[in-house]
Amino acid sequence: FKHSPIRSAHVAWSVFSFFGVFILKMAAVQGGLVDASEEKDIKTEPSSDGCGNNDTNDARPLSTSPGSNAPGGNAKTSSGSTEEQQTLLAVLQFLKKNNLTESVEILRREAGLPEDSLDLKVGVDASALLSRVLIVSHLTASGEDQPDVNVVLSAYSQQGDPALYETYYSGLKRFIETVLDCHRAELSQVFYPLFVHMYLELVYNNHENEAKSFFEKFSGDQECYYEEDLRVLSSLTKKEHMRGNETLLDFRTSKFVLRISRDSYQLLKRHLQERQNNQIWNIIQEHLYIDIFDGMPRSKSQIDAMSGSLAGEAKRDANKSKVYYGLLKEPEIELPLDDEDEEAENEEGKPKKKKPKKDSMGSKSKKQDPNAPSQTRIPLPELKDSDKLDKIMYMKEATKRIRLGPETLPSICFYSFLNAYQGLTAVDLTDDSSLIAGGFADSTVRVWCVTPKKLRKVKSAADLNLIDKESDDVLERIMDEKTASESKILYGHSGPVYGISFSPDRNYLLSSSEDGTVRLWSLQTFTCLVGYKGHNYPVWDTQFSPHGYYFVSGGHDRVARLWATDHYQPLRMFAGHLADITCTRFHPNSNYVATGSSDRTIRLWDVLTGNCVRIFTGLLCRIHASFFIQPFIYGFAPKCSMDNTVRLWDSMKAFDDLETDDFTAATGHIHLQDNSQELLLGTYMSKSTPVIHLHFTRRNLLLAAGAYNP
Repeated sequence: FKHSPIRSAHVAWSVFSFFGVFILKMAAVQGGLVDASEEKDIKTEPSSDGCGNNDTNDARPLSTSPGSNAPGGNAKTSSGSTEEQQTLLAVLQFLKKNNLTESVEILRREAGLPEDSLDLKVGVDASALLSRVLIVSHLTASGEDQPDVNVVLSAYSQQGDPALYETYYSGLKRFIETVLDCHRAELSQVFYPLFVHMYLELVYNNHENEAKSFFEKFSGDQECYYEEDLRVLSSLTKKEHMRGNETLLDFRTSKFVLRISRDSYQLLKRHLQERQNNQIWNIIQEHLYIDIFDGMPRSKSQIDAMSGSLAGEAKRDANKSKVYYGLLKEPEIELPLDDEDEEAENEEGKPKKKKPKKDSMGSKSKKQDPNAPSQTRIPLPELKDSDKLDKIMYMKEATKRIRLGPETLPSICFYSFLNAYQGLTAVDLTDDSSLIAGGFADSTVRVWCVTPKKLRKVKSAADLNLIDKESDDVLERIMDEKTASESKILYGHSGPVYGISFSPDRNYLLSSSEDGTVRLWSLQTFTCLVGYKGHNYPVWDTQFSPHGYYFVSGGHDRVARLWATDHYQPLRMFAGHLADITCTRFHPNSNYVATGSSDRTIRLWDVLTGNCVRIFTGLLCRIHASFFIQPFIYGFAPKCSMDNTVRLWDSMKAFDDLETDDFTAATGHIHLQDNSQELLLGTYMSKSTPVIHLHFTRRNLLLAAGAYNP
């Protein structure tokens, strides 16, 4: 060691890391204990809100143990501090023996020990301590045992009498069931996280019988939306089952958020102090985030509107960022008149005046939406001539758009995939409704043309050289009529295809697969142009930006990625979900991305900064599909489902009928009335065909698609 400063520094750092907890505890012991009678509510230090942003919520976890002022409470701490002091002295002596004097002085000053403390004899073998440090260092370097897993499991090492766990939980349950109704709903939120962590403590400490009895007795009391989580939890019956389990990591690494009024919080704290229930207090301190607010306690319906997430509710500061939700200003393109729009003569030879058609989009497109982001907030591709022509067609279609309402429901056209024995897994339609594509379980992607015009490939390079590039119909001449067909099959994936998306200009198609890749296909040559590799697990969904160029993907690795078609690596990585990301959607202004997850939350991400700007909870099932309601649609929320139906809901009425108490501006959550069936405008049955995809055309015709299931 004397001749290797690098090795000495490495050992010193290992010692610091391994025994840092003893130093912190020593400082706390020498600083004195805080008596529970003198406890004051203090704000927690800024912490992560799960979005990558600092959080300074008015959260006040219980700051002292309810039993700290009990007789004999300090004796245990004093005994523990003596052992910890001996351990610290052994570490200091080891460092001094190896001439690491600077490290010795730093440790001694941090612990507040006198200069002559190293001359004392200690009852701890320094060589034994060193061997433990080297073992930890070796395991970390070799990857034999991941440090984060060790940290996760070590949280359950401190336990009480296993026979008393049912008593602790039953006692708290009886207390909450007897409090006033105004507090009962809020305090009942603590049942589920306490149940989970108490069960995991029993399992970790090898009390299998007690854990089984605890689970059987109290699992039936939990809310129904936790049923699937409890099913996974019930499989963790032994300590070795806990290693590498994703559900365990979710419970342990993210604190369960409980939003409770100050009065309810004080009631819970007083009860735990009086009963000196250290076991429950330790779990609340370690695994729960108590978000306290001033005001009246929330009702059961208000709590249910925000409950259900794997990690509880969203912290208040997580939903306070500025969001530019308006649409970008449409480019100023002169709309040419059709022949039918020109003045025509009537029977008397006088020009017939036609009433101007209302263009709901055309009039607004010339004004800048005050809630919209600036045009240059993120780089967007410039419009090509073909894009401008498509915009003109879009504006013409908009003039003929049917205005929908409760009395004028949209017509629905259903596309059924027959003989889809390859297993239809995903469907998408182009914006102009001319092409439809399906992803299948046999790793293929199939594209159909739903207009009389057939699909054709571009001619070979040799044939393209013979074409007159200056001709007006050059775009037609480059296509090979010999390849015309109603459908094309794209091969390339090595696993089932779960997500597909057309580009706005209809020149490209994206597909995501179980093989962990996203592929970009050319619809001119019907070949794969790029295979994007970044996900390590199946990619459940992908979608193009409404303005093209950008696209987003999400999958089993819980991370959504923002890509550009000309970059083989992602531009942004959106991390924060606690389970699979099952659906991804762009906001119509392309500045935000929404991700739905199996953790029963929807998150909104800022494309520019990569930050999470909204977390939506209150969803009581896994999210499999989401979309932004287009501004030209009346306010329908069409729903596709596996029960062979398409349902139309009046979302405008839901907003109009909201009461003030049902909407919390700080969180953006809306609680619909219990009589939500009144919002149902219509239910349309298909013929044994589960509905996989829905699409509104430019004229407000609703298209639906699915595979016929005889």
